Amino acid sequence: MKTIRIVAALRNLREQPLWRLFAATKAPATVALLQNLLLDNDRILPSSVLHERLARELDQLKVAGEDLPETPQQYIAQWLSQGWLTRRFLEGASEEEYELSADAVSAIRFIIGILKPRTIATESRLSLVIQQLAQLAEETDPNAASRIEALTIERERIDRAITEVERGGVKVLSSDRALERVREIIVLAEELTNDFRSVRDQFDQLNRNLRQSLMENEGSRAEVLEQLFAGVDLIGESEAGRTFSAFWRLLTDNEQAATLVESLDEVTNRPFARQLEARDRKFLLNLTSTLLTEGGGVHDVFQNFAKSLKSFVQSREFQEQRRLHFLLKEATQAALVTRDLVRANQATGYSLMLTSSPIRSVTQWVLYDPSQRMMDSSMTAAEPADLDIETVSELVRQSEIDFRTLRQHVVTMLQRQSQASIGEVLVAFPAEQGLGSVVGYVALGAKYGEVTAEPEVVVWDSDDKVQRRARIPTIFFIRERLHELVE
Repeated sequence: MKTIRIVAALRNLREQPLWRLFAATKAPATVALLQNLLLDNDRILPSSVLHERLARELDQLKVAGEDLPETPQQYIAQWLSQGWLTRRFLEGASEEEYELSADAVSAIRFIIGILKPRTIATESRLSLVIQQLAQLAEETDPNAASRIEALTIERERIDRAITEVERGGVKVLSSDRALERVREIIVLAEELTNDFRSVRDQFDQLNRNLRQSLMENEGSRAEVLEQLFAGVDLIGESEAGRTFSAFWRLLTDNEQAATLVESLDEVTNRPFARQLEARDRKFLLNLTSTLLTEGGGVHDVFQNFAKSLKSFVQSREFQEQRRLHFLLKEATQAALVTRDLVRANQATGYSLMLTSSPIRSVTQWVLYDPSQRMMDSSMTAAEPADLDIETVSELVRQSEIDFRTLRQHVVTMLQRQSQASIGEVLVAFPAEQGLGSVVGYVALGAKYGEVTAEPEVVVWDSDDKVQRRARIPTIFFIRERLHELVE
């Protein structure tokens, strides 16, 4: 009987995406593509980026002699149907995103482990087993006397270690043993990041099962909402929910997070860490952000379940889907009743009007070409305006420029120096009215200043905080005519 159960379990496993990836016809190329595109570097890719990179990889493989006749779109569709990819369309995103499924990650890591086998029965793995067993035995022992004895022994061991350090007897792990331990840590951490995807997949499955049960509930909305919140509690109290909640509390604990960051910094700066491969060093340096990103994604999914389910139940979408569900259920039941009474090829005398829509080939579509509707945006050089000082003075008289303030600025400048141009006044007193202040100074200069034939470039800040420039006649205010401005 035991053999029969094992055979049944393995037969069921053979139908899962993990085994199907191993048994795929083009498994070597498929595994290599999935690893290179969505595991080694980026874990999530937008649709357009994934299609572009896959097309480039396929071209290189074809040149190398691989038989890969299908298009990138066809391969991605196959990988989705086989369960090796998951597709998500996040709220506010412009396109869908792809990532490896948990089964695909497990399969690829298993193959990588075969290609790069670890040393069997390493000291670090044995030490980890012994430490975990000792800790488990200690924490499950209800005997207070034995617990005190164990703590006393541990205190004596710590005292001896302190004494040895004080005497200068610090023992440091050799580089080989340190590399061995850090590689074991990397393996455990990689498995941990894959566990996040498994937990998220379990949440998704619980969410789908809950939605299905809500659709089949024939009670009132109040009963449906009551079942909804009971379902949310079911997700939170599930094994995946409890495990992840405990892990998330540990990961977001300030003390534990600080310990993790400090330990990673110290380890990566040790001399032995220079012997690690570039991929392993990069993984260690990004471990904290990777854990927080993966865990944060699962945490967001977990927190948004209640919100999304509640809005689903209270929306018209739920009512419409529920109505369609019952109609399909009634039609199925009616078909089962007439299954033995009516043959499949028997004429019923009933004509069913089918709806239809015109279908055209994609090649008949006309793509939008922005260049065909592009307006002429070129700028032509404008002819200089035929304005003289008298015309500017007339325009000023029709405006509301604060001449009192402008006069005070000019008087202040002339009290400091014997003469000043409009540009110098604007440097000392920024144009509060923008172009209006510049025009006002020109008007004052035409009346009280000395106008020369040479041009001057003045600069000021407009109301939109953009710096403007203008070329005006060079006008000097002189101290000899100060009394005219004061009047």
